[in-house]
Amino acid sequence: MKEVLWNRNYIAVCAANFLLFFAFYLLLPMLPLYLRDSFATDKQTIGIILSGYTIAALLIRPFGGFIVDSFPRKPVLLICYFAFFIFFAGYILAGTLLLFAIIRSAHGVAFGAVTVANSTMAIDVLPSSRRNEGIGYYGVSNNLAMAIGPSISMYLYDHHINADVIFTISLIAAAIGLLCNASVKAPKKDTIKNKQPISLDRFILTNASPECLMVIFFSFAYGILSTYLAIYGKDEVGINGGSGLFFSLLAIGLISARIFSAQWVKRNRLTLNIGTGMVITIIGFTMFAFWRNVTGFYLSALVLGAGYGAMCPSFQAVFINMAHNNRRGTANSTYLTSWDLGLGIGVLIGGAVAERTSYHDAYLMATAVCIIGAIAFFYHTASHFNRNKLR
Repeated sequence: MKEVLWNRNYIAVCAANFLLFFAFYLLLPMLPLYLRDSFATDKQTIGIILSGYTIAALLIRPFGGFIVDSFPRKPVLLICYFAFFIFFAGYILAGTLLLFAIIRSAHGVAFGAVTVANSTMAIDVLPSSRRNEGIGYYGVSNNLAMAIGPSISMYLYDHHINADVIFTISLIAAAIGLLCNASVKAPKKDTIKNKQPISLDRFILTNASPECLMVIFFSFAYGILSTYLAIYGKDEVGINGGSGLFFSLLAIGLISARIFSAQWVKRNRLTLNIGTGMVITIIGFTMFAFWRNVTGFYLSALVLGAGYGAMCPSFQAVFINMAHNNRRGTANSTYLTSWDLGLGIGVLIGGAVAERTSYHDAYLMATAVCIIGAIAFFYHTASHFNRNKLR
């Protein structure tokens, strides 16, 4: 008899994940504009401040995976989610650029921990026979947040609504997400009783190093795309207030790709999914970088969404399939750490390139990095996964 995928606990975790990322995406497109308009911040400084969030998340993730695997998961999840929730109040109180930068980086620590804990809880409440499929649908909640959050954010910001209102909406969304997770009945899991000396493989899935590198390549490009989109659209393409629609189209592409590729994921055709997504992503970045008008701007959003929508759930399933069951937290944190590392480097280097040349050159760089990553995947990483997967 086919096991039920959409059980009550899984729905609650997905709802919490949607609200988590809704709160996150509500701030993402408006923060560069907010920093520029409120603190007269230059491009490179904006990149440094915003990359602090991602770098902080990156640094905490390996420890987050270890903690999730070593202690009862629900208490860990609720503590992490509460920390993520409460930091939104800090943005309202930050009156100086330095204080804002400190709060933003500290918030990244909470974000890094809660995303590991929440995704691991989702895997725990999924029936084992439908785990790969469930990972894909879990990611749809991220994409729905991506569709709604930036659109609302930019609508409010473009209509001169005080930024504190946007920060407050994020605070409320995170509070509701915390309540959703509080309702989850977590299955009992054996925790790690490991008295061996601390070593790297207890924090990072070391056998997945080539797969980590692939995620870094494509998250590097995504970091540049998502962070500087609003400014690029206004300054270099001539589109005012167009980032909300761009993110909505991107999310439509992401969700569509996840749904259409779900059967491939279910049948463990993960490398086929990833390879296809890589090719589509490269096409999307090429359109975005070279087709510099309204049509190219918005059409590339759909294509890029389809590419990342095919890749991301399959990449996460790859890490889960290379880890033993008692290391799910480590596998999740390794995937997310790789994503954050690429994202943070992309934001930092993208800002530096834009300051010295232009945002257009930053997106050309993102396209080139994706091409290099795809070549490496087809020539080495796909076969490496097939040799090392456990199931």
